[in-house]
Amino acid sequence: MGRALIGAQLYTVREACKTPADIARSCARIKAMGYDGVQASGIGTIEPAELQRILVGEGLACAATHSSLERLERETAKVIEEHRLWGCKYTAIGGFFPTEEWTLALWQGFVQRFNAMALTFKGSGLSIGYHNHSHELAPAGGIRPQDLLIQTLDPAVWIEIDTFWIAHGGGDPAAYIDKASGRIPCVHFKDMTITPKREQKMTEIGDGNLNWPRIIQSCRKAGVEWYLVERDSGDLDPFDSLKRSVENMRGPLGL
Repeated sequence: MGRALIGAQLYTVREACKTPADIARSCARIKAMGYDGVQASGIGTIEPAELQRILVGEGLACAATHSSLERLERETAKVIEEHRLWGCKYTAIGGFFPTEEWTLALWQGFVQRFNAMALTFKGSGLSIGYHNHSHELAPAGGIRPQDLLIQTLDPAVWIEIDTFWIAHGGGDPAAYIDKASGRIPCVHFKDMTITPKREQKMTEIGDGNLNWPRIIQSCRKAGVEWYLVERDSGDLDPFDSLKRSVENMRGPLGL
C-alpha cells in the first residue's frame, strides 16, 4: 500500500490564518510537520494568486476547499477559475443547516437545489461535494438525511464524510465511508474521546475512541485520495494537535 496523501484542514489553525502573512507562516509550519497539502477553509481574506504563491513556495497541494452554496450558485465562473489556479479539483459546502420545520420534504428540496447547482459545474474539472455534521443523522420522515443525500444527490457529487460528526450522531464512520465508496476523494479525519462527565469532545487522530483500523480499511477500499486532518477545538494547541495527528497517522496507524 503506497504512502497516503495527508492534508491539514486550515480551519484547525484559523486563529493563525487571519492575514496573508499569517497564512504563509502557518503553511510553513504545516509543511515542516510532514503534511502533503491543505484544505483551504476557514482562513482570512487573501487574493487567490497570493494563496497559490504561498502553497507553491511551501510545496503544499490545495487538496480541497469549502464554498458556500450561495457562492457556488452566484459566482460559478469565479469559483472554477480560482480552483484551476490552485490546481484544486474538489470543493464542498460545509453542510445544510435548515431553520425551517425538520421534514423529509425540506431535505428533498435541498437535494433538488444542490443537484441543479452541481449541474453547472459539469465539465469544469471541479467536483462539488457535501460535508456532514451530526444533524444529518436526525431522522426526517423516518429517513436519515445523510442517507438521503448519498442516495439522491447526483452521482457526480462527492461526499466528504467527517468521522467525528458521524460518530457524534450515533453512526458508524466506516459504514458511511463504505456507503460513499467511489465518490469520497477526501475524508475528514477527526477523533472523538469522552470526558468523565460523559461529554463528547474532539481529540487528536489515534488518541481517541474511533476505530481507526476499520476506518482506514474502508477509506482504502472506497478510493479516498486525501486524508484531511481537522480539529475544531480541544485541549492541545492547534499546531501541536496537527503535529500529533500526522505523527500517529504516519506511525501507528500505518498511513
